Amino acid sequence: MNIYDLKVKTRKNEDFDLSTLKGKVSLVVNTATGCGFTPQYEAIEKLYEKYHDKGFEVLDFPCNQFGHQAPGDDNEIHEFCTAKYKTKFDQFAKIEVNGENESKVFTILKEQQPKEDVFGLKNKMAMKAIKKISTTCKKEEDITWNFTKFLVDKEGNAVKRYNPTFNPSEIEKDLIELL
Repeated sequence: MNIYDLKVKTRKNEDFDLSTLKGKVSLVVNTATGCGFTPQYEAIEKLYEKYHDKGFEVLDFPCNQFGHQAPGDDNEIHEFCTAKYKTKFDQFAKIEVNGENESKVFTILKEQQPKEDVFGLKNKMAMKAIKKISTTCKKEEDITWNFTKFLVDKEGNAVKRYNPTFNPSEIEKDLIELL
């Protein structure tokens, strides 16, 4: 099973069949509008604009599990993203990424890519600090914080997991290989 076998809720509470993305490469991100990593939306949008016509999608799942940094309802989150960061990709309904109510999408992604890549001393130190304050990260494979990113191939399999400190612009090389 992979994520393209699932359906999720859009921000308008409609079913969205992820199988419609077969043949495309996707970046799946758990996001928050009030996080220190929120400016990553700029780099994610740049990737989207540059590669969307070549078969690239962004699956943005707002999540309020980390420091309650995704306040507001799904439409307020969407308005924030489009106004502040000029995002053209849509957001899905707010979800949980860890614990008993976690989205099946993230269960599968974590099974396929259980470890985050952490490069450089600065990022290792930041991730160590984040893990100390993350109250929902109970298992090694759990999402540690907002803006954990998964690169998903054309068949719906997670091929790479990037930690929250990882700059989305540095994903471009891996993205090009999959496209």
